[in-house]
Amino acid sequence: MTTIAGERAPDWSSEQWQVRARSWVDAQLSRAGRRVTGLVEPRLRPWSLVWRVPTDDGPVWFKANNPGTVHEAVLITALAELAPDRVLTPIAVDPAQGWSLLPDGGESLRDVLARDPDLAHWERALPGYAALQLASASRADELVALGVPDQRPEVLAGLFAELLDDHEALLVGAEGGLSPEVHERLRAELPAYAQRCRRLADLGIPATVQHDDLHDGNVFAGAAGYRYFDWGDASVAHPFGTLLVTLRSVGHAGKLSADDAQLVRLRDAYLEAWTDRYDRRTLVEAADLAIGLGPVSRSLSWRRALDTPEESRAQYADAVPGWLEELFAASPLQPNP
Repeated sequence: MTTIAGERAPDWSSEQWQVRARSWVDAQLSRAGRRVTGLVEPRLRPWSLVWRVPTDDGPVWFKANNPGTVHEAVLITALAELAPDRVLTPIAVDPAQGWSLLPDGGESLRDVLARDPDLAHWERALPGYAALQLASASRADELVALGVPDQRPEVLAGLFAELLDDHEALLVGAEGGLSPEVHERLRAELPAYAQRCRRLADLGIPATVQHDDLHDGNVFAGAAGYRYFDWGDASVAHPFGTLLVTLRSVGHAGKLSADDAQLVRLRDAYLEAWTDRYDRRTLVEAADLAIGLGPVSRSLSWRRALDTPEESRAQYADAVPGWLEELFAASPLQPNP
């Protein structure tokens, strides 16, 4: 697996890197009139390093992305300009380094649902996310130019074909990877996949930012309303691809069957934002197509996230082939006719 644009993943464990990053955090907080008051609390994943930094005005969060997810810093800056009520406004970012410094967002939707598992919380959260996507649609080309991955329906089939050629990422024939038989079955699926991509594009719903990992752990639900974070998996894509992870995670958490009416209500709460532009039949068809095409997007997101040295990605490596194999799985939403 090669690194994005030939870049090397940073060595976050090195003292030199940590001193440089800490100096940057201190400088940005000083500009904001704040200072660090204690030890940072780290959380390390192959795709990012996160520090919880205590300050004299509450905690802040420093994040360093790897080369595969480095676009997150520039994306959250753009989203804060386009939809400031829907995301956290960064204290500072360094797009070249993939560094961001964010205020604390309070409790998550997961925290809220742990106390009160009523899915009405999701019904209220999804329209705000849809509004963010609508606000960003006119800037899709600009976001791609800034480095946000382009996974629009017009290019997705080509990305799928390229992904199938990456035997290393797909672990073809290896433990945890695709068997040669499944790999060939996926290759045979390419023409039908491309046809579905063309149909989705032809429906005319514009591409925009697509979070691609919108579950309850990536939504703040504080007094300021619902705000959406952790954009490292995001791309410019068909907006409705979001529904794959969201409905799947909700269904799994609530042990809901794919034909549960609650999942249909969540889908419709999300799609409501587009009903002034498209009829319901078009929106439902587009949602079904985007959900069905989504496993390729997820596999691509994981491949970028694991653009790191082999020893650091081994624990998660099966996610790339695993998500691709989900193309043959049932949809998380199958309403009764």
